[in-house]
Amino acid sequence: QVQLVESGGGLVQAGGSLRLSCVVSSGTASIYAMSWFRQAPGKEREFVAAITWSGSMITSETYYGNSVKGRFAISRDNGKNTGYLQMSSLRPEDTAVYFCGATLTSTAWLERQYAYDYWGQGTQVTVSL
Repeated sequence: QVQLVESGGGLVQAGGSLRLSCVVSSGTASIYAMSWFRQAPGKEREFVAAITWSGSMITSETYYGNSVKGRFAISRDNGKNTGYLQMSSLRPEDTAVYFCGATLTSTAWLERQYAYDYWGQGTQVTVSL
């Protein structure tokens, strides 16, 4: 059973930064990729970023949603079983609950929710003016 626990959310002023963490407990299962999605009130869950999990950080593949490219960076530390989302130049429209997801299955559809079998409980990020 894979378990994901997010942390690091909070309140920040526009232009500020936050780093989210997602601790992945997978037992003997091998994670293929980890992602971040977000959901604002009244809106659908939106893809933020994804990263493949095997190999070194240098060889991993990363993907970003258009609205966060150049501002957010996804990374991982396999030794700590933790994925990160570094968020910079935050805007009020980044306000949402952020969820991390994980999949054990190789897929080309890392920007789709249905690619992920496991989800964390979410962490709230609020960006004020």
